Amino acid sequence: MIEITDLTKEFGAIKAVDHLSFTVEAGTVTGFLGPNGAGKTTTLRMLVGLVTPTSGRATIGGELYADLADPARTVGAALESSSFHPGRTALDQLRVLCLAAHLDQNRAGDALSLVGLAQVAGRRIHTYSTGMRQRLALAAALLGDPQVLLLDEPANGLDPEGIAWLRGLLRQMAASGRTVLVSSHVLAEVAQTVDQVVILNKGRLVRAGSLDDLLASRVVHVIVKSPRIETLAAHLTGGIDGQRPSDVRRLSEDTLAVEGIPIGLVGRAALQAGVELHELREEHTDLEDVFLALTAQEES
Repeated sequence: MIEITDLTKEFGAIKAVDHLSFTVEAGTVTGFLGPNGAGKTTTLRMLVGLVTPTSGRATIGGELYADLADPARTVGAALESSSFHPGRTALDQLRVLCLAAHLDQNRAGDALSLVGLAQVAGRRIHTYSTGMRQRLALAAALLGDPQVLLLDEPANGLDPEGIAWLRGLLRQMAASGRTVLVSSHVLAEVAQTVDQVVILNKGRLVRAGSLDDLLASRVVHVIVKSPRIETLAAHLTGGIDGQRPSDVRRLSEDTLAVEGIPIGLVGRAALQAGVELHELREEHTDLEDVFLALTAQEES
C-alpha cells in the first residue's frame, strides 16, 4: 500500500504539493491525474526519497523509502526515460543496475524480454527511439520484481500498439496483487486501464476514488434533431409525464441538447407534439470532460 499523509512541498514561495492525503491499495492500477504543474511528479519523487517533503509523510507499506530493507524488490519506479548512459547497450545498463541493487544478473535479460526489447538488447541506448527508452525505463523498474510500481507518464512516445501492450502489462501487474500508481495525460487511455483515480490541481487533492464512481458523475445529453425544433423545445420545457428537463439548449437551427430526462421521454415528447424526428441519441461526457470540470471547479 502507498500512503500519502498531509504531504506538503514548498520550493521557496511555490507550494508544489499542498497538504495532500490519499492511499493506493494493493491489487489496483491507480491513475494519478492532473494538469501540468499539479504536483504529480513532485509527489512521486517524494515517495522514493528524491525530494524531501516540507511536511507530512509519503510511505510504502508503512515505511519511508529510505527505511526499506530491500528497496529494489519492494518498489520499481520509472520517473524519467532519459537517465541512461547513451553509450551503453540496454543489457549492460540493466546489468549495472542489477549489480547496484544486489540482484541476479539474469534479471536484466528477463526484464528486457518482459518489455519487448530482447531483440535489441545489444544495441546502444543512443540509437533507441523515445518509445524504446520508455520500455527500457519500465524494464529497469521491473528488475527486482517489485510489489509497488510508480510510473510517470509511461505512455509517452509509445505507438498505439505499445500503449495497448502497456495497458495489458499494468493490468497483469495489478491482477498479481501489485500496487500500481501511474501518472498520465492520456485520459482516454487511463479510462481503459485504471481502477482508481487520484486527481490533483495546484498541489491539492481534487478527487480520489474509483473510476466507476467518477464516470457515474458524467452528464448525459439527449441530442435531438427535428425540422420543427422550436415546437419540440416548447413541449419539452412544459414537462413530460410530470418530469421536466434540467436544461434544453439549442445547438443549431434544428438540434437540441436535453439534460435531466431519459431519451425515451424525449421521444415521447416528440410523439405528443406531433414532431418529425431526424435524429435522437444519447451523448455522454467522457473522462476528459469530467476531469476538466473538476479541475475548473477547483480553480474557481
